[in-house]
Amino acid sequence: MTSRLDGPAKVTGQARYGVDHNLPGMVHGYVLLSTIAHGEIAAMDVAEAERAPGVLGVFTPFNPLELRTPSSPLFGETWVPLQDKEVAYYGQPIGFVVAETYEQARDAAMLVEVSYHQRPALTSLEDGLDSAEDAPADRGGSPPSLTVLADGVESIEDALASSPVVFEATYSTATQNHAAMEPHSAVAVWDSGGLTVYSGNQGAHLQAAELAGAFDVDPSSVHAVNPYVGGAFGGKARTSAPAFLAAAAAKALDRPVKAALSREQVFTATATRPATVQKIALGARTDGTLVALRHDSWCSTPMDRSFVEPTSHGTSREWYATENLAISQKMVPLNIPPTTFMRAPGEAPGSFALESAIDELAVELGMDPIELRMRNNSTAPPGKDLQWSSKHLDECFRLGAERFGWASRSPRGRTDGDWLVGLGTATAMFPALRFPATVEVTLRADDTAVVATSGSDPGTGLLTVLSLVGGESLDIAPERVAPRLGDSALPPGGLSGGSTATASVGSAIMIAATEVIDELVALASSPGAPFEGMEVTYEDGRVLAGDRSMTFGELLRAVDRSSLAATGSSAPGEELTKHSFSSFGAQFCEVRVHRWTREARVSRMLGVFDAGRIINEKAARSQLMGGMIWGVSAALHEGLEIEENGRLANGDFAGYLVPVNADISDVDVHFVQYPDTLHNSVGAKGVGEIGTVGMAAAVANAIHNATGVRVRHIPIVLEDLLEQ
Repeated sequence: MTSRLDGPAKVTGQARYGVDHNLPGMVHGYVLLSTIAHGEIAAMDVAEAERAPGVLGVFTPFNPLELRTPSSPLFGETWVPLQDKEVAYYGQPIGFVVAETYEQARDAAMLVEVSYHQRPALTSLEDGLDSAEDAPADRGGSPPSLTVLADGVESIEDALASSPVVFEATYSTATQNHAAMEPHSAVAVWDSGGLTVYSGNQGAHLQAAELAGAFDVDPSSVHAVNPYVGGAFGGKARTSAPAFLAAAAAKALDRPVKAALSREQVFTATATRPATVQKIALGARTDGTLVALRHDSWCSTPMDRSFVEPTSHGTSREWYATENLAISQKMVPLNIPPTTFMRAPGEAPGSFALESAIDELAVELGMDPIELRMRNNSTAPPGKDLQWSSKHLDECFRLGAERFGWASRSPRGRTDGDWLVGLGTATAMFPALRFPATVEVTLRADDTAVVATSGSDPGTGLLTVLSLVGGESLDIAPERVAPRLGDSALPPGGLSGGSTATASVGSAIMIAATEVIDELVALASSPGAPFEGMEVTYEDGRVLAGDRSMTFGELLRAVDRSSLAATGSSAPGEELTKHSFSSFGAQFCEVRVHRWTREARVSRMLGVFDAGRIINEKAARSQLMGGMIWGVSAALHEGLEIEENGRLANGDFAGYLVPVNADISDVDVHFVQYPDTLHNSVGAKGVGEIGTVGMAAAVANAIHNATGVRVRHIPIVLEDLLEQ
């Protein structure tokens, strides 16, 4: 199996992240945050801060940096700081202090005195449910409420009422922060060519476009560089506040500026996963066949209503065959930090509710949870004519049950000394998507090739995928392919998000490789070339004609060329009118709950996934393991606690819990590989997001199996499991 190409640089400390760049004359910026959740800044006394040692500038809404609000087709408008005096959440960036050193900037920022006209703040999702609003249409144009009914059925309530077995419950999930290892940061410098920004981001050309919009300059004059990204999964999709501020201050001061958020600031000055409340009703026949499914969802959203967590639309709309379906999505505007995409947005929290409810229905019916899921296996999303292009979920469950020992599961768990042991399972699904991407493939005279695109590798292994797909497409060893990523000067490579990168970029590589090989063959037979006038073919990195052959490098040297390049572009298209596309998986876990302390520990996990062709099994396995661990984290650890005044009670790593090595024991991943060439020419469907989908529900279901206690919110804590 192939190891990651960037691994040695990262583990030896040689990889240079955005904040690792140090430029001559560079100064440092520190972001100042609000201490109220709602109101208007009345005044900011900066006199003492401006007199502090080393301070070069103190920027506030009263002395703002020049920035515009950028807009993009993918994200819409992106908020930029310091442009008005309104405060919408506790921890909002409201000032920027620049000094010769980071410590001087930080200490001076503490001297700024801020007074506010404070207004009442709404910070609780539960308290705001009565003021909920319909969510906007989703990106596919679907309305917030959608109903599909069988012939003769007048309403979802009628369908539920006529069902022999009905189950209904309410579930909730907590706000989460990405808490990436690399805090959001940037180094910015202006010169005669324009702006250069070194900053971790999920798409260099997207960041360049946002910065160009913020400064009203041509995108070609903005150079965004992010060869290494220390974690993202949605949290670095948009340009961060430090990047906007560093770039604007660098322009104002005519000096390079570095800005980095502190760990505590990352929890408020960046975006989070919204909290959700979800009500699910299931109607079934006594044999387990679903008759009706109603899934009503509410999610928190900031006051600008910039993001909605599509929990019902991302799960119940597609996962199970049912004659009658009603889903709705509402949002509750709150005075909270921004919300955004987080690993498996919609599907991760939505699957906790749906897969917990399916498990509860299985208990109600006295049916094995896997049998119930397979009995309602969908061949297409309910209400759609487009069947799944490829679906092997039944095989995932069959293999998973066999490997995990599901046959020995007791409906009431088992005991092992002082531990109560239970098994749980859940379905995992995540849409198979693609973004437009362009790749340049260059053949070089030294018999190596370069595969280059502006997309990023935020720890997902995309850099290695470029070399593998590039080598395969050029019919050479991947070791001879030099991958290039993370630079807006390269062809636009789409967003590294939504489990799209391999399918998007891989398809473009194949097109570019075909193009460059065609050009190479034409060059080989051109006038004055070694195979002039002959019929030339290409194989194993060589051009062939008659009984002669040359490597492409030898040919390039023979015609006095150092390189030959071609680009290829790929985008979703006609296939979307023919099929529905998704990755699928079956999650299994074993949980041990201590009889006396009620401590819950996940002792075993297994995920079996149908994600099309797996390009790099080693990296894919690691990605899925990481996603599964993220699901355990959501189930038992993670949850931002927002106080009534909007302050985060646990906005640091001392109070915001994430798993450590001792929390995770045995994790196993297995693939059923069926390349899906109806989706894309590579046959890959994506593994980055699906690993976390369903795992929180599997944990909750295992806890119920072990203890008989059903917990309908996450994270699950000790108090939830105390004997009643």
